Amino acid sequence: MQIRKLHANEVPPYELLLLADPSRKLVEEYLQRGQCFIGSLNDQIIGVYVLLPTRPDTVELVNVAVDENHQGRGVGKRLVKHAAQIAAEWGYKTIEVGTGNSGIGQLALYQKCGFRITGIDRDFFIRHYNEEIFENGMQVIDMIRLSQDL
Repeated sequence: MQIRKLHANEVPPYELLLLADPSRKLVEEYLQRGQCFIGSLNDQIIGVYVLLPTRPDTVELVNVAVDENHQGRGVGKRLVKHAAQIAAEWGYKTIEVGTGNSGIGQLALYQKCGFRITGIDRDFFIRHYNEEIFENGMQVIDMIRLSQDL
């Protein structure tokens, strides 16, 4: 898999971005403020992530998505590790990520990649999304926050 920054003239891979965040409005907002990276295999985009500067020395990984046909093959892990590497190269000291309380696979992935749980943003998905979101048979309500020192 090749990972590269999305060029300014390229259309973002919304079908993938919306797998990780169902709000097109929020996705468009952070795409304008952040940097989008794509992972491709045989000229097909199979993964994406976005890095968004949040505070001095801190960047947030706001969207990590892998094409459903390529999940479970280490693509997400490579994307997350690449994001941390790029953030470090850019001089950031901390990388943060948030995921829904029901994202069991995502929570495991981030911790396997060196992230530690730092807190819970209670009712995040109720406050920021108009429609209820369900994953793994439960409603996504709280955001679990994780971070990693670079």
